[in-house]
Amino acid sequence: MSRSDDILKIHRLAHTGGSAVLLEWLAARLDAWTGVVDRQRALGAEPAVPPAAGPQPAVPEAALLGVAEMSARGARSAVVQSGEGAALLFALHDGRALACVRERPHHPDAATLLADAAVPLALVLRAEEAARREERAGLAEARAREAALHLLMNGRISTAHQVAEALGPSLPDPMRMYVVECPAGQRGEVARRCAELTGGRAWIVHCPVYVRHLIVLVPAGPAGAAADHDPLAGALVDVTRHCAVGVSGEAALREAPAAYGQAFHALAVARGRGERHARFGPGPELALAAHEAGAGWAGALLAPLDAYEPRRAQDPGPQELRATAHAWLEFTSHATRLLKIHRNTLATRLRLIEAVLGLDLARLADQAALSLALRLTRGAGDPYVPGPAPATGADLEADLDEVLRDPRLTDWARGHLRPLSGPEAPPDARATVRAWLDHDARLVPTAAALGISVPGARKRLTRIEALLERSLLQSPSARHDLWLAHRAEQLAG
Repeated sequence: MSRSDDILKIHRLAHTGGSAVLLEWLAARLDAWTGVVDRQRALGAEPAVPPAAGPQPAVPEAALLGVAEMSARGARSAVVQSGEGAALLFALHDGRALACVRERPHHPDAATLLADAAVPLALVLRAEEAARREERAGLAEARAREAALHLLMNGRISTAHQVAEALGPSLPDPMRMYVVECPAGQRGEVARRCAELTGGRAWIVHCPVYVRHLIVLVPAGPAGAAADHDPLAGALVDVTRHCAVGVSGEAALREAPAAYGQAFHALAVARGRGERHARFGPGPELALAAHEAGAGWAGALLAPLDAYEPRRAQDPGPQELRATAHAWLEFTSHATRLLKIHRNTLATRLRLIEAVLGLDLARLADQAALSLALRLTRGAGDPYVPGPAPATGADLEADLDEVLRDPRLTDWARGHLRPLSGPEAPPDARATVRAWLDHDARLVPTAAALGISVPGARKRLTRIEALLERSLLQSPSARHDLWLAHRAEQLAG
């Protein structure tokens, strides 16, 4: 093979295969150990870039001696003899050198081949390092955006603003929240298109729970914009196949948790529509309807949690326990992805929350009560209307019933459940939902109670999702609001 052929081969391998493939070819071409040696790690070092995948032999002593000698003398190349053989070295950059060690004498053309390979190898190493730095920077930014979203969802608005200002753009207030569902490998493309369409004003986060979701906060549009015409949602749907978009109503930043729930429920509706996008339907929010009647009850229920003092400094405090409860109520077992904790840690925290509050979180009734209480209070340490000692068990249900008897809750419940009795509702809609709620939103016992198969029960609930314009089977689910609505309607008679 001529020198020109070797040079063409070197450049082709550097361009298409990277440094590892190029070093592997050089090792085979020269029948010798070939690798990149770093002066900073010369003592007991491995090659900075190994010649092939898998376990690698230790760096030959001659290569380590050679790179140390080159660094001390400021030389660009060196030949070093040792008991292991002869080492040929050519400087690359940052104290690195391309080294070739062979027990037998080197081929006369070995030095020329290594010299020809040094420059392309140095360039490709720099490119690979730049790509790794860019990947790390992208990951760091994604984690920071996720942290800002987490702060926002837990009411830490000021801190979320500080993180957002460092990354850009600012968090929009008021805003609409979009939940975009697309193939996991195309989230980056959808995010870029969203940034283009919004002129860089959208705050875009890869959902930490669902790998196919993007969460987007967009400045609210003009008042009175048509709910059935959302140019941004339509454009995002057009980016890729199998894309669907749910859009919240206009909301302030402090209402971000409610806006996320709205967008998620709208996404459940969008999946069944031809246009593949939907905006959250009209209707009063439960927290708004229940605030006056339920704020005191909620504060009393959560008072033991807010006053809880961990035994050890590393144990979760009230704010972490609140965040854990909220994440689990929203995402069940997927809360581990949001909170970045092990499933055993989640289970331990939930047992602690149950013990502190006197709840049984296996019961949908207790889940619904805790969900409502968390929505009616902003965070640990918030003032609440003083009342009797915190209730548990039957007393808890009795106190919650007093809240649900409020006429504003009755009106909310009837409006919430009205689609189940409307002209478009299947005749079994109410019975299906009632059975599902009575069995703690579990499909298997629900199907048995209805005398149908589990897939049959799932299909019924899927149809009811479209009817209510709420997600039921995928978290965050409307099961807690449905339970509260049914209980309020039952109490109203």
